[in-house]
Amino acid sequence: MIVILGTGGTIAGTARTASDGVGYTAAQLRVEDLLAAVPALAAQRLEAHQVAQLDSKDMDFATWQRLASAVHQHLARPEVAGVVITHGTDTLEETAYFLHRVLAPAKPVVLTAAMRPATALAPDGPQNLFDAVQVAAAPGAAGVVVAIAGRVHDAVQVRKTHSYRVDAFESSDGALVARVEEGVVRPLGRWPAGAALGLERVATDVEHWPRVEMVFNHAGADGRMVRALLDAGVDGLVAAGTGNGTLSTSLDAALREAQARGVRVVRSTRCDAGPVMDLPGLLPAAGALSPVKARVELILALLAR
Repeated sequence: MIVILGTGGTIAGTARTASDGVGYTAAQLRVEDLLAAVPALAAQRLEAHQVAQLDSKDMDFATWQRLASAVHQHLARPEVAGVVITHGTDTLEETAYFLHRVLAPAKPVVLTAAMRPATALAPDGPQNLFDAVQVAAAPGAAGVVVAIAGRVHDAVQVRKTHSYRVDAFESSDGALVARVEEGVVRPLGRWPAGAALGLERVATDVEHWPRVEMVFNHAGADGRMVRALLDAGVDGLVAAGTGNGTLSTSLDAALREAQARGVRVVRSTRCDAGPVMDLPGLLPAAGALSPVKARVELILALLAR
């Protein structure tokens, strides 16, 4: 049995005309409607539940809590081989990383999405959903992955790198977990694994979750944004630096001021790929995590306090 959890997104979106691929409204169809559009799945044992119904640009902590709890409960059922989550593309990589760190499941959890609404002339959602179910049912599959456009990415590496193409996602260091070819899953690397932080880490009322914001290094970055966030009561800051996490002198000084006042600071990079080195004398580095994933990691670290 594969459990499908719906959260909305473009895959469940509709437009007034079939030729409109951008002027649509996300999160209009329920997960049962998405399954009905994929007759090839009729022979598989599936169970569908609607966890949320939103555009993923509006993803929030409360939905993350509900989703993590639902995934955990379903995976604990012995008859469930895996879980598929339909999601919007905008924050998919953040949700995937959050689930990976909190649950680190031994069974597969496969997030999938679409770049075109369900009403498009050639929607990509049905194929992606079909592929995701095949990945969730594949022998040996494990961990949190993203299945989209025939490729399977792990939750740590996956990034949305294009605003429009149907193959909008890439693995930051190029290492795919698998490919899906005509319904057949062809493994290419290791399935994600790790130590789960556990649901108790995120059980706190979301109103009391730490506030972690991001700032970018850019030409003319002077640190005033950091000081404004300090005045607003921020708990953590992720700096998306240039290159190998480099920061302007003024931005670096402002971040060190924040650190001295008890705010956790981490350096990432605004580059599409590559790690940030943790070197002596520099602010702490996020390693290979993108800025948005470094933010998730920092939130989880602060919740431990």
